[in-house]
Amino acid sequence: MTDERITSELRQVVINRARGCCEYCYSQNRFAMQSFSVEHIKPLSKGGLSTEDNLALSCQGCNNHKYNKIESHDPATDQNVPLFHPRQQKWSDHFIWNEDYTLVIGITATGRATVEALQLNRSGLVNLRRVLYQMGEHPPL
Repeated sequence: MTDERITSELRQVVINRARGCCEYCYSQNRFAMQSFSVEHIKPLSKGGLSTEDNLALSCQGCNNHKYNKIESHDPATDQNVPLFHPRQQKWSDHFIWNEDYTLVIGITATGRATVEALQLNRSGLVNLRRVLYQMGEHPPL
């Protein structure tokens, strides 16, 4: 049987690696109303493991919308495609910001499917990005 626990040491590695940002929507932990989660990119229910290369820091919104998904519908091609994998893919290869940095835009099938499935442009998040951008605090990376 696999050890499914995430140790405090492993949790800290994931948090440090993400530099305090959700690895999907780039929300900043320091401005969050809810604590962030260390989530399984490939869920345990689909054979994922609690290893460093299968864990990502996620805000509650992204974590809740992702749930146990590993693929979703690309609205442009009408096909199911893999969701963004923060350990195997580079964010900027799949996403860009719009001109005022309030919206995440998917530029690949994976990016578009991830924007839709995880709802990366939730209204509260867009409003927060707008305020943080005006304060010089967004985008974080």
